[in-house]
Amino acid sequence: MALWLVRAGSNGEREDLALEQGLAVIGWDELPSLEPYQTRDEILELLQQVYEDQKLNTLRNWAGQLYAFRGRIQKGDLVALPLKQQAAVAFGEMVGDYEHRPDLPAGAAHARNVRWIRTDVPRTAIGTDLLYSLGAFLTVARIQRNNAEERIKAIIAGASEAAQKEPPVGDADDVEEVDDALKDLERYARDLISKRISQRFKKHKFERLIDELLQAQGYVTERTTAGADGGVDIVAGRGPMGFDEPRIAVQVKSGEGPEDIKAVRELQGVLRHFNAQRGLFVSWGGYRSSVTNAKRNLFFEVRLWSADDVIDAVLEQYDRLPDDIRAELPLKRIWTLVPDDDAN
Repeated sequence: MALWLVRAGSNGEREDLALEQGLAVIGWDELPSLEPYQTRDEILELLQQVYEDQKLNTLRNWAGQLYAFRGRIQKGDLVALPLKQQAAVAFGEMVGDYEHRPDLPAGAAHARNVRWIRTDVPRTAIGTDLLYSLGAFLTVARIQRNNAEERIKAIIAGASEAAQKEPPVGDADDVEEVDDALKDLERYARDLISKRISQRFKKHKFERLIDELLQAQGYVTERTTAGADGGVDIVAGRGPMGFDEPRIAVQVKSGEGPEDIKAVRELQGVLRHFNAQRGLFVSWGGYRSSVTNAKRNLFFEVRLWSADDVIDAVLEQYDRLPDDIRAELPLKRIWTLVPDDDAN
């Protein structure tokens, strides 16, 4: 059994399609069916005909990915889909052969059936070395260093990261290894920040972090008493004394698991009790599909923060945070060159 990275668009455009229809999908819509093309060289020749303006190295890269998707990935192999809409990774089992699907939306012309096993594994539950591999700038790639397949199987089965000791980095013998590819260093850096927050800011300390972020944004806040919060952890308002609009009620969940629509509806139901006009629901573990499906209907009443939204707020307000929080979460701003994106 092998473990394969198969993305669903550089910005997650095809995540919902993949998860809802049980598919792994990739782009290159200009290409015809790959079924007649048996080898990587044949696919490369096809690419040279269709993408005449592309560099040869880029086409070779694409040929390797398409060849892997067409036939190297075997039924029974594991598939990893890093999600862009929440700080989580979906894992499934490849159960279908390659199909050309021009009937699907743009960016999904080539597809295979997948049985998704877990679609909400928090990134914080995955070792940093595996997250580094999952951050490759590739659409399709194999991940096999550091006993990756067995460790992911254990995570899918519910084992914690602490139960899996990250082995030393080994050697790769496959030129298509994700470890040889350019990495999304920004995503990797955010994963490291996420892990530090998970380790240092649990429960009430996480509530305080959210409270300080709101204060840094100009709100006057008050934290409710533990055990008697009525479903609200923080109340906040604008103005010198916090009386001005918008007045918001905040529910904070620091657990690793995703929250469902019931918890969000409960916050909606207590807004009037706190004289709040809006709600902010913060879930470090992300949200189940029942919440994301209702997100548009919630837009004017409740806003949703996931781990990535919290990290965005930390990065934006970092200089305004108290010294003790910055000591627990020491960050340094760096600049790096953005590589050419060879993913499709």
